[in-house]
Amino acid sequence: MTDTDAFEAQRPRLTRLAYRMLGSVAEAQDVVQDAWLRWMRAGEEVADPAAWLVRVTSRLCIDRLRAAKTQRAAYRGPWLPEPLIEELSVDPVERAEDVSVAFLLALERLSPLERAVFLLHDVFDEDYAEVAQTLGKTEPAVRQLATRARAHVKDTRPRFTVSQEDAAKLAAAFMMAAAQGDMAALAAVLAEDAVMVTDGGGKRSAALRPLIGREDIVRLLEGLAWRGDTGALSFRAVRINGYPGLILEREDGTSTVAFQPGEDGKLAGIYMVRNPDKLGHVAH
Repeated sequence: MTDTDAFEAQRPRLTRLAYRMLGSVAEAQDVVQDAWLRWMRAGEEVADPAAWLVRVTSRLCIDRLRAAKTQRAAYRGPWLPEPLIEELSVDPVERAEDVSVAFLLALERLSPLERAVFLLHDVFDEDYAEVAQTLGKTEPAVRQLATRARAHVKDTRPRFTVSQEDAAKLAAAFMMAAAQGDMAALAAVLAEDAVMVTDGGGKRSAALRPLIGREDIVRLLEGLAWRGDTGALSFRAVRINGYPGLILEREDGTSTVAFQPGEDGKLAGIYMVRNPDKLGHVAH
């Protein structure tokens, strides 16, 4: 196997890891490219290519997260990860609960090291000894980081599985009610404690705080309907971060809407990305 073949065999895993670490499709691709350049320089010195590449990719992501701390703190309005887009006709690459927007937002609460440990051990199934070697830490230190990380995210990871069919029905019901301005139907499809987050990054209009609860969401949508600001010129159904969602084309540009189904047969989360900086990879 050539050096290129060995790297390409690991590229999908590295990209999946980097996206979960950074919440950015573009940055994940950049990190994997940086790992490739280091791999080409390393040559035949690498005994275990898979472990070496995971180690390099993890450390590059940790460096980026630390460097981005100030930038994230100054971000205008709520921050959402770049949408991960898949066509509905293609079998899902990821388990929805492992790449959902709610899960990625939970990871944002972790330190870069906690995030790396949690993902490598709990999501990518590496044992503690491997994680310790990857991060240059002792195994007891890694176990402690994993325990802390798990405590932060345990309440946000879905404890149930929602079929793609049921998730699509929920998304369709929400969009139909929104298009018709039927606030009673909108309320009926939302969980009582549902959240709605819109990310404009200060570059497009968006709510400057998360909307918490069914009443808060319906009140905002009712106001938008009154102003005539709910329509899209066109839309396309896709899978966004594991669940059915939409790419919307509006007069002011592209937006994506990701839906998070809840365990009670209603929507638990609606996540709209409007910041154009996060939508460069979204095909029109």
